Amino acid sequence: MDGLFLQVLLLADSTVRLATPLVLAALAGLFAERSGVVDIGLEGKMLGAAFAAAATAAVTGSAWLGLGAGIVSAIFLAMVHGFACITHRGNQVVSGMALNIMVAGLAPTLAEAWFGQGGRTPLLEADARFQPIVLPFADTLRGVPILGPLYAELISNHNILVYVMVAAVPLVAWVVYRTRFGLRLRAVGENPSAVDTAGISVSWMRYKALLVTGLLCGISGSYLSIAHNASFIRDMTAGKGYLALAALIFGKWRPVPAMLACLLFAFTDAVQVRLQGTPLPLIGEVPTQAIQALPYLLTVLLLAGFVGRAVAPKAIGEPYVKER
Repeated sequence: MDGLFLQVLLLADSTVRLATPLVLAALAGLFAERSGVVDIGLEGKMLGAAFAAAATAAVTGSAWLGLGAGIVSAIFLAMVHGFACITHRGNQVVSGMALNIMVAGLAPTLAEAWFGQGGRTPLLEADARFQPIVLPFADTLRGVPILGPLYAELISNHNILVYVMVAAVPLVAWVVYRTRFGLRLRAVGENPSAVDTAGISVSWMRYKALLVTGLLCGISGSYLSIAHNASFIRDMTAGKGYLALAALIFGKWRPVPAMLACLLFAFTDAVQVRLQGTPLPLIGEVPTQAIQALPYLLTVLLLAGFVGRAVAPKAIGEPYVKER
């Protein structure tokens, strides 16, 4: 029983760690899409932030400076997306995909030019990464049955960005549903003409939404390279931006359901890591590639209609043209 409990606990711990970048990216996408801007470029902003954070941390030796660089990088990319699809009313899907493709090529190219390590950044020293935080009494309570290991392993011993993710979910829910900014944000995504008639700038509201999107994407991407891992490598986001967008749709553009969807995807990711090379009953050993496809297969199945109809904000994807 102790061995089974430990395995379940470790699986839950891994799920939380793997869900952190997904949840942050999904919350980032929530602000953009609630304002009426399709943001398929979450992947590119995460990847750009991961590279900027790792490169800065490698040069300066500071995880906090790396995080700052990652956030600035993601905000810059978000503003590029906004300039293309808000100011110039370009196609939002094309703009987002262009960002993804550009960053996917530019980041490893710059890494190779600056560090000469095959498109990756140098391995970071301990001071250049966010280290796990041991909460008070975690070691003392470890021996207490059930509650001790839960506190010591599942709640304690995470880096600060995991706790930022946990705090971000209720904070985002409060901002979206309990503040004037959130009310205007939702109104811009549903009926921008009414917002404009009330004397509120639709373009400025959407730009502010993209600023928050860039902030959260910057934290998400930085987590990958200077917290969860110790360097930037080519395509290290591995589709997590698209998974976060799928989780947002699965959660019907609401913070808590989107977080639960991210936890589900992260759980399948944690399971597939443990299943690799393990023979299954009546089946035998499954190819690694098939196991690795589990999170993406689950995404397709869920979005194919198993979660009911997801109704997007009415004005999403439509450039706003001010009436004269």
